[in-house]
Amino acid sequence: MNTKIKSYLFLLVTAFFLLAFSWGNPQQKEKPQDKNKEKNAPAKDLKDTKESKDNKDKTKTVVTAKTDTIVAKEIPVIKETDTLQIDPNSKLKVYKKNAHASYYHNKFNGRRTASGKRFDNNKYTAAHKKLPFGTLVKVTNEANGKFVIVEITDRGPFSKVREIDLSRRAFMDITSNKNSGVVFVKIEVIEPIK
Repeated sequence: MNTKIKSYLFLLVTAFFLLAFSWGNPQQKEKPQDKNKEKNAPAKDLKDTKESKDNKDKTKTVVTAKTDTIVAKEIPVIKETDTLQIDPNSKLKVYKKNAHASYYHNKFNGRRTASGKRFDNNKYTAAHKKLPFGTLVKVTNEANGKFVIVEITDRGPFSKVREIDLSRRAFMDITSNKNSGVVFVKIEVIEPIK
């Protein structure tokens, strides 16, 4: 049997026995004082639940169960942003207009690029024949005006027609037709002002 399936089965069986034990345990009888506390507690819990739903983007509610009480904790959610930001003081220099841009195939995921970094199709990176590694480039789709900022991490494309190969994520952010393999773009090099 596959190890993942074994581990899932083990977790399910363990959870089943824990739930069965906690429901059928005769030692956990409620005291009359505890009933009064519980009548007041659910209203407060409902209020906390509504607040956590309102702040869904900022926090995530984690509920841990203890024998007969429920404890809710608010944990901030950190969203990872992979988009590259440019300095407002930087200058854009047009490198090429009406250039062909394509994107990497998924088979290149995890492979080393010419710069030595591992390629990830979900990052904002690109391959260019001449631009130095680490150069930040603004690539704008000339048809719809959408643009992305990418870092040059690889050499290519190895075709005379194409000018730049974008990661799949960067390409899909600027294209209108998701089934298209090539778009016409304007390439601008981002030069920081010193």
